[in-house]
Amino acid sequence: MVEDRAGDGARADALSSAWQEALRLFDADLLRRGAAARTRRAYGFDCAQFALWCTTQGHEPTDVTTRILRRYAAALGERDVVAATVARKLAALRSLYRTLREHGQMAANPADLVPAPKRPSKLPRVLKADEVAELLDRIPQTTPLDVRDRALFELAYACGLRAEELVNLDRGSLDFDAEEVRVEGKGGKTRIVPIGESAVQALARYVERARPALQADRAEQALFLSKSGRRLSTSDVRRRLRVWSRRAALQGGAHPHALRHSFATHLLDGGADLRAIQEMLGHSSISTTQIYTRVESARLKSAYARAHPRA
Repeated sequence: MVEDRAGDGARADALSSAWQEALRLFDADLLRRGAAARTRRAYGFDCAQFALWCTTQGHEPTDVTTRILRRYAAALGERDVVAATVARKLAALRSLYRTLREHGQMAANPADLVPAPKRPSKLPRVLKADEVAELLDRIPQTTPLDVRDRALFELAYACGLRAEELVNLDRGSLDFDAEEVRVEGKGGKTRIVPIGESAVQALARYVERARPALQADRAEQALFLSKSGRRLSTSDVRRRLRVWSRRAALQGGAHPHALRHSFATHLLDGGADLRAIQEMLGHSSISTTQIYTRVESARLKSAYARAHPRA
């Protein structure tokens, strides 16, 4: 999905035919690999920006070397682009050149030798167990929308699901007998996650009482429905969580990903195996899951500093 405007006020149609074809090939490859539409847009935007920069420098796609990519990263740094954004753009270019190499247009991937800038270490926001309980218990179970929200966020915390995974669930994704949910994660990967008793009860109440009241079209398969009977969007999930976070007076509020982080951290606190947590989160690499060991380490250090007389 190459944007009509690729940044810096320039149009994508200013690119050479070689660059346009490279970007089309890349988008088709992302689609084939099951990348989310948002990922395709973001990668397309970043790669089109690079293509425009290369155009001003006189470089076609197959002319690009590691040195050129380093110059581009340096140019971004000179424009005060933050390290996380530079790293994301380099990741997009690494994927672009992987595609070109796989299609025989490059002998090697020039982006493989360009290190991402070091980003400041930032631990994810994690709610305490009593904060999660206060948040969930604040949601009444009176109106169909309230019952839906209780089920939605009970499931988010019980299974550590991303907002996009929540809204993509269908009615058939739940297995009440096995107390499991089938989740379609990033890259089209499917995983099965167990559901805790509290979430099972909230979901059963929603499916039996609230969902039929919200369903306008009997053909609609989405599990979580809006008041108009359509599938919820991720922005709906964020908005509703903000509402309940305010009512629970949560310091700093809560984001759907905070529930996911809290799920993983609380499992680790309870002695769960890191590999099991990785599988339930749908992480392809254990290194991604290991951030939660840093959260636990930071928590222990804080407790030590508060409690030990010689700290």
